[in-house]
Amino acid sequence: MIRELHEQLKNGKITSVQLTEQYFDAIEKKDTEIGAYLTITKKLAMQQAQFVDDKIARGKEIDLIEGIPCAIKDNICIDGVRTTAASKILDNYIAPYDATVIKKLKECGAVILGKTNLDEFAMGSSTENSAYKVTKNPIDTARVAGGSSGGSVAAVAAGSAVWSLGTDTGGSIRQPASFCGVVGLKPTYGRVSRSGAIAMASSLDQIGPITNSVEDAAIILSRISGQDLLDATSAKSSDKKYEDYLTGDISGKTIGVPKEYVESLEGEIKNVFEKSLEKFKSLGAKIETISLPHSEYALSTYYIIMTSEVSSNLAKFDGIKLGMRFDDELDSAAKENGLSKKLLETYLDTRKIGFGDEVKRRIMLGTYALSAGYYDAYYLKAQKVRTLIRRDFENAFKAVDFIYSPTAPEVSFKVGEKSADPLKMYLSDIYTITANLAGVPAISFPIGTISTDGNDLPIGGQLMGKWFDEEGMLNCAHTYEIN
Repeated sequence: MIRELHEQLKNGKITSVQLTEQYFDAIEKKDTEIGAYLTITKKLAMQQAQFVDDKIARGKEIDLIEGIPCAIKDNICIDGVRTTAASKILDNYIAPYDATVIKKLKECGAVILGKTNLDEFAMGSSTENSAYKVTKNPIDTARVAGGSSGGSVAAVAAGSAVWSLGTDTGGSIRQPASFCGVVGLKPTYGRVSRSGAIAMASSLDQIGPITNSVEDAAIILSRISGQDLLDATSAKSSDKKYEDYLTGDISGKTIGVPKEYVESLEGEIKNVFEKSLEKFKSLGAKIETISLPHSEYALSTYYIIMTSEVSSNLAKFDGIKLGMRFDDELDSAAKENGLSKKLLETYLDTRKIGFGDEVKRRIMLGTYALSAGYYDAYYLKAQKVRTLIRRDFENAFKAVDFIYSPTAPEVSFKVGEKSADPLKMYLSDIYTITANLAGVPAISFPIGTISTDGNDLPIGGQLMGKWFDEEGMLNCAHTYEIN
């Protein structure tokens, strides 16, 4: 889709201003029901679009994504734009700088339509934990868009953005992409700078694109990846154009299917997944059953490490150093004596009112895991198991080129269906979290649908590649997509 729009802009069939106006019209018509956006940046977008049109009028070359409208998850900072992470505690926060990925996009001439909804501080699998609204699935608005990048995914699936950026800590790009029938890419940890993204769990977070096709995902990755001095965990990059590696040929490649992932599959999801394996075979790939023996511990490992890092990262939101300050009225005695509220009470009130239930739950779990007497038993042990999970991937990639599974164990569930049971919600990420723990790249792409309640609900397949082999993984997914 990006390439086609690029050609239309170059050939004068449409202007960037016209294209941008079309997407704002789509937002106006659809977003009241879907709830993908939290902030619309119309003035910024129209300025960016006009700049591109002027450039084209002067006969200048334009980048593939130049003049093409996109949306940004609202935990990624844009200079001068409200950035809330879907939390009341950041309700009045105006970012004073651009995230590194935003700088790169602006340099490429992308048009930014607005900021999209998410689970508060990216904590959730349904975008029901937002402090502002629930984002609905455009295919069936009685169902969730997934999470935590539900707004970014819903915007693309609804046609109210050409592409978007999300963040993925345990599946937050891939799971909603599966639920809404689009493509979601989590790059290798370190491939894309995290500078300017509001941290949830720093050793797991990664920014990535949500698109309508694998080629579009490759195009966006080419423009946001690279080493960044503002992010010490970012890796050196060779400035690859990932879209140039999409040959459409995977003959002789070996795809590993973890027995631990598929043994529990049943019903229509199993049937769709098995058909996708047959398609890969018909395209020349070899399918092998492999083992990731420590993956059974992945969920518990993830929820110890992630919550521990959440506890640490969110400590700064106290109403003094950062975040909105919530002050109850001082009692009359204090007022009479000219006393201000105690500092601790300000901290407690701010965090009690500013954070939602899921954020508080994860902070408490993480604080407990890091506390004296429990650090070794929980956090340290979880890090050791994480190393074993990474070794499982190292061993598997000695025998196979890619690892393949369903993205999620289910299709999109109904709004409110899992809200009262956090553990059931956490299980939505059971197939995706290992990629974050191991740091490997992973992509979700549509492989079929299941007819439910009169709608064809999408199912995503997840490919995981070797560290920093996004080009091979993207080509494999692209080959499946175009055949």
